[in-house]
Amino acid sequence: MLPLLLSLAIVGSDVETATAKVPMDPNNPSCPKDLNWSTYRPMRFTYMEVEGLHILKAEGVIDADVASRLQAAIDEHKQIDEIWLRSPGGDARAGNEAGKLIRKLSLPTRIPSSWACFSACNFMFMGGPIRYVDGGGLFVVHMFTHVGDKDAVQAEVSKGADATAQLIGDVEQDSAMLASEDNDFLIKMGVSRKLLTEVMYKQKAVSAAADKSTRRCLTESETGRYNVANAR
Repeated sequence: MLPLLLSLAIVGSDVETATAKVPMDPNNPSCPKDLNWSTYRPMRFTYMEVEGLHILKAEGVIDADVASRLQAAIDEHKQIDEIWLRSPGGDARAGNEAGKLIRKLSLPTRIPSSWACFSACNFMFMGGPIRYVDGGGLFVVHMFTHVGDKDAVQAEVSKGADATAQLIGDVEQDSAMLASEDNDFLIKMGVSRKLLTEVMYKQKAVSAAADKSTRRCLTESETGRYNVANAR
């Protein structure tokens, strides 16, 4: 495991954020007010070497093509010792696919100090057979939702009872499928399914982008309890 000070040195400008007392979000005391994730669109992969270790940084929004671009980055650089992640999430199923690729290639994953990995990023991170969450690193979860676009929902409801019933049915079906996929993924990755039932599914099912109170930052003890981080 990289020493904490070395991890801080790598992320450069994040040192002050990691070492200073970080103000917490008044809407959600479990998380800092400002989460350090990258807004690159789409996720960007950057290679670097640190004291003989070959690192691939994965930063930004997860899109449908993320797994193929991750594979291309790995093929280009041949040897990767760890993948470092910070992301606000994105396409949930694409995150699952990228996580499966990471597991297939047996690549360790890390959330460095002061970095945040949220939503679909969780599943990329959990793909690592060896997973580190450094002190000050944040594994941030929420309850997924298929009805975050209120305008779209209202448009369907305005069409009448039949359209509303169809919308509800579609949401129920896709939610059940995604929940089943999440459960299956956690089992395969060796993460406790209690992470879903005790944490993720207890958050409010509204847009996490609009409502910060739906976010939940795991404590260091929780990352160990649920086997999210399995190495220190």
